[in-house]
Amino acid sequence: MKVRDIISSIEEVAPLSYQESYDNAGLIVGEYNQEVSGILICLDVIETVIEEAIQKGANLIIAHHPIVFKGLKRFNGTNYVERTVMMAIKNNIAIYSAHTNIDSVRGGVSERICDLIGLQNKKVLSPVGEDLKKLVTFVPNDHAQKVREALFNAGAGSIGNYDSCSFNVEGEGTFRGGEETNPYVGEKGKLNFEKEVRIETIFPKHLKGKVVGAMLNAHPYEEVAYDIYSLDNNNPQVGLGMIGELEGEENTIEFLKRIKEIFGCGCIRYTNINKEKIKKVAVCGGSGSFLLRNAISAKADIFVTGDFKYHEFFDAEDKLIIADIGHYESEQFTRDIFYEIVTKKLPNFAVHISEINSNPINYL
Repeated sequence: MKVRDIISSIEEVAPLSYQESYDNAGLIVGEYNQEVSGILICLDVIETVIEEAIQKGANLIIAHHPIVFKGLKRFNGTNYVERTVMMAIKNNIAIYSAHTNIDSVRGGVSERICDLIGLQNKKVLSPVGEDLKKLVTFVPNDHAQKVREALFNAGAGSIGNYDSCSFNVEGEGTFRGGEETNPYVGEKGKLNFEKEVRIETIFPKHLKGKVVGAMLNAHPYEEVAYDIYSLDNNNPQVGLGMIGELEGEENTIEFLKRIKEIFGCGCIRYTNINKEKIKKVAVCGGSGSFLLRNAISAKADIFVTGDFKYHEFFDAEDKLIIADIGHYESEQFTRDIFYEIVTKKLPNFAVHISEINSNPINYL
């Protein structure tokens, strides 16, 4: 098994195209064709994690946070980033990161927080725009169902919680094949009128190659007519943060105590308790203060995230409760997500979850 085989299973769930512009997700150290002897999954790559990988015989580390965010100009070992990268290279250990791309997908970091808290009716808090494409093609009636199924199997036609979505209109197409053609219907050199179905469906842009390839393979024509349009619509399945509802109203203080236990928080920093009971909960793994306005607009009772600065707490303005549970605490279960993705594809492979607590923050 090679590095590219392992990371492809992750990128099928969390494509690199979903990472934020400032991010550095992907293969940071190592070669795609490197043979993998074992995998170590962690939140942060630090020197002790490299040592753990060596001890466990793992030569691929899958991390949530990229060890390199900005370009390294020197490798002198003067800081932990340089030392960690140097140690990985010396020991032929590859480092791969899935960061904001795994934050942005269903089944990712924020949805895992929702599930741990017990939220229902979950929706993406800040959906991405301009991610969707529309495919239009024209198929003879007797092949329409085959082409539709191929498109759906390739990932097209999903809208929210619905799949196999398409719009179909029957009409008549015309074409005339040249001397070097071998038309599926009609005769070359003669104008042909054919009853066809116009099929329209949407897909996320990262699936373009897969969707078009599936359509071409299933379509009977030698020359397939199709159009692809870029859409301004938000993709409701992709974006940062999530919002959902508790099964029933819950006492606010009891809720805070419950999430403190679930996430093993040293403390929770929170704003004024302006509601005795809550039901609608917004969440974001890691640093989520940039989504405060989204949480307020969505009428959340409480916003659970990490890394709020002092003055940002004032921005709640008693419109909701901010509950800062900590960066590490909110993202620690990302390791379980990676483990589930990889072991589903490779059930008998040596996959380890790091035993190192990489949280740089301590509580007294």
